[in-house]
Amino acid sequence: MAIALNTLVEEADRFLNAARIQDYCPNGLQVEGRPHVSRIVTGVTASQALLDAAVEAEADVILVHHGYFWKGENPCVVGMKQRRLKTLLVNDISLLAYHLPLDVHPEVGNNVQLARQLDITVEGPLDPDNPRVVGLVGSLTEPMTAGDFARRVRDVLGREPLLVEGERMISRVGWCTGGGQGYIDQAIAAGVDAYLTGEVSEQTIHSARENGVSFIAAGHHATERYGVQALGDYLARRFAIEHLFIDCANPA
Repeated sequence: MAIALNTLVEEADRFLNAARIQDYCPNGLQVEGRPHVSRIVTGVTASQALLDAAVEAEADVILVHHGYFWKGENPCVVGMKQRRLKTLLVNDISLLAYHLPLDVHPEVGNNVQLARQLDITVEGPLDPDNPRVVGLVGSLTEPMTAGDFARRVRDVLGREPLLVEGERMISRVGWCTGGGQGYIDQAIAAGVDAYLTGEVSEQTIHSARENGVSFIAAGHHATERYGVQALGDYLARRFAIEHLFIDCANPA
């Protein structure tokens, strides 16, 4: 079964409430391809590797979390950007991308989906007074050591995380997928035992150590694999079309 491209885009925009979220890039349809869709390929980032795999999979639409046209980037269509866009245009494939709308969504969002993977019960936002902080806070079913929690993260995400081990058992966790290390101060203020994100900065280590909380950096790519899969599954069910997630490995 095939549906109109504009029908798919309108539903994704509506479902994610994309128009109401200020972002660093355009959300929604970034490159227009053929007018009808029967197969979606999803992935974390619209890299050349993903584009090539999607061409091989005969995709009509590539749906990603990290798309193109970021604020402040060089707008010239040269080099890597030219090759990526040429791949889409020559093969008549659409690129659909959602950044912050896919981080914050209460059903298919990266943060909610990561909580489900790690068996964390969501309690609410990491910083209720600041909606731009997209992280969450929640609790584990049973308290565990930082080492045990890090091993759970490793087993689920398939990647050895960086661990700064605090002194206390972990029962309350704050997290923000991707590059959320700058929110560690909000996590500390929220009274968590551990803070989990994708990346780490030099000062993050000091903040964790000096405030007695555990910190885990589990990888930007690894922590953001689940939202786009959930969105792809939703659209596939909604319109009875095919969906294939392709994971292009990235150690960062």
